[in-house]
Amino acid sequence: MSRGSAVPSSSQLSRRRFIAATGIAAGAVALSSSWVSAAAAPRRALNTGDRVPALIIGSGYGGSVTALRLAQAGIDSHIVEMGRDWTTPGSDGKIFTATASPDKRGYWLRNRTKQPVSNFLGASIDKDIDKYAGILDAENMGAINVYQGRGVGGGSLVNGGMAVTPKRSWFEQILPSVDANEMYNTFYPRANATLGVTNIDQAWFESTDYYKFSRVGRKVAERSGFKTTFVPNVYDFDYMKQEEAGAVPKSALDGEVIFGNHHGKKSLPKTYLAQATATGKVTISPLHRVTKVAPAPGSGYGVEIEQIDEQGNIVATKTVIADKVFFAAGSVGTSKLLVSMKAQGHLPNLAGAVGQEWGTNGNVMVARANHAWDATGSKQSSIPTMGIDAWDTNGVFAEIAPFPAGAELWISLYLAITKNPERAQFQFNSSTGQVGLSWTQAQAQKSIDLAKVVFDKINKKEVTVYRSDMFGSNKVWNDGLTYHPLGGAVLNKATDNYGRLNGYPGMYVMDGSLVPGNVGVNPFVTITALAERNIANIVANDLH
Repeated sequence: MSRGSAVPSSSQLSRRRFIAATGIAAGAVALSSSWVSAAAAPRRALNTGDRVPALIIGSGYGGSVTALRLAQAGIDSHIVEMGRDWTTPGSDGKIFTATASPDKRGYWLRNRTKQPVSNFLGASIDKDIDKYAGILDAENMGAINVYQGRGVGGGSLVNGGMAVTPKRSWFEQILPSVDANEMYNTFYPRANATLGVTNIDQAWFESTDYYKFSRVGRKVAERSGFKTTFVPNVYDFDYMKQEEAGAVPKSALDGEVIFGNHHGKKSLPKTYLAQATATGKVTISPLHRVTKVAPAPGSGYGVEIEQIDEQGNIVATKTVIADKVFFAAGSVGTSKLLVSMKAQGHLPNLAGAVGQEWGTNGNVMVARANHAWDATGSKQSSIPTMGIDAWDTNGVFAEIAPFPAGAELWISLYLAITKNPERAQFQFNSSTGQVGLSWTQAQAQKSIDLAKVVFDKINKKEVTVYRSDMFGSNKVWNDGLTYHPLGGAVLNKATDNYGRLNGYPGMYVMDGSLVPGNVGVNPFVTITALAERNIANIVANDLH
């Protein structure tokens, strides 16, 4: 391991404390007769033969926005969600598993954990678990593992809540067909308001022990000439203050983040989905996954669905008819389904751009070893609030990430978002019936090169070194993962300028697959705002 003499030895650090940190690292209108007359699904799981006005595939940001705005327009919808509804406590009385020792609730249908920070002193700290419909999917797509939320609320259940609006100049480059004035004046504000985005009390930030790691990250970045910025979040920072005071149960201050958050984070079940289901016009079927979509005789679309149990076994297959279908299964889920349907001839008229322009948002993780006088704190909030903004100068925006192991480690951890232009394609394999991804390990090198310029400069100034024991044996850069998959059904290419799938009236894409590969910051606010824009147009123009 590369550490340097200035760094205190961590060899006595308990395995449990290290593991605790390894997981840390988004009005009424005139209704068309067909939408009104379609028999609304009863308030139960879908059954074969049901007909629904609107079927939404996925309950993440795009799906939740769609459900709420359709409901407010008077339209019944049914959400099909592959993951479970995270409302029932386990045998320990808690809904979510602990970060320090994840059990089967932590991972989606795996027999072994797949920690983003996977090693200590070069040795794996992953462990065997029972196969279960857990909350975090580390989906292997060949050269990359894509981390995704599984459950009602999608990615909002497992992210760090960093609610960042991208630089307008970059947004205009990646989505030139979108009116930036509308986005920045109407739809970003609407998304932020409904998501409950807030900012940390900066005076409290400067004084609390729980953000010492951020203050150290800020200090070393600024000493090397890099700007830092506070980042909004969907966490309730007033609740966090009460956590520190011991007045309420701890959540962020107990390390909760990527396996679910019991208290302070305003995930989608507390915001968009809560409002949507309160209308009485939205039904959700958890543990259901869509396997086929094709035009139905007469009108609408036939949708084939598998119902699974909590071990992933198929317990029922169903076919329903939907007048409208909204694809909101995330960049990977939507892209795989569309590519498969096109290749198998179920939706042969989909545009050639379907499956194209997928990217990792330039994600790469790295850790530095600090000096003894730059302690990062044994107490750390799991909710990040600050980033290094070197986007305009170096093509890097780096989250100063927490590493709450419950012991002083003198480690600064970062998730870098880089201006990596590399893109990949989803491809259907006719021999296996599966959809793969063309992404290669070499395509991540650009992200490493960009991030290395920033962190080499910091290390040189501070006379510090990289940690090389946290992502494998003698491995500095974790370039084999992404938290931010984007692209695969890019707006105005695979769809029209509002997410309509060309050639198939009444079929829409509403999620991160619309964004071509890289938004420059954490993407869930952009996904939400873009869905708000698109559904406003769809409600106004398609319901006549």
